[in-house]
Amino acid sequence: MPWGMLFRGAGPLPRHPSQLYQFALEGVLLFVILWIYSAKPRPAGAVTGAFLLGYGVFRFTAEYFREPDDFLAFLRSTCPWASGCRRP
Repeated sequence: MPWGMLFRGAGPLPRHPSQLYQFALEGVLLFVILWIYSAKPRPAGAVTGAFLLGYGVFRFTAEYFREPDDFLAFLRSTCPWASGCRRP
């Protein structure tokens, strides 16, 4: 991948810059979606519900590009583990 980054202490292979993926998904993209969604009057709690759903989906998606946490052994990282799912 041409946008891979080398992280100190993570070995010689380039890694996905998951921090940037999380910023793009959970920050910029979610903000734009909620901005457009909230421009029209919505029922009480609809924008909050859209935020919670969007944040969860984007966070779960971005977690698949993270380096696995060593202390969780067979699980990928803390977010999918906390939600009860694990990657095969």
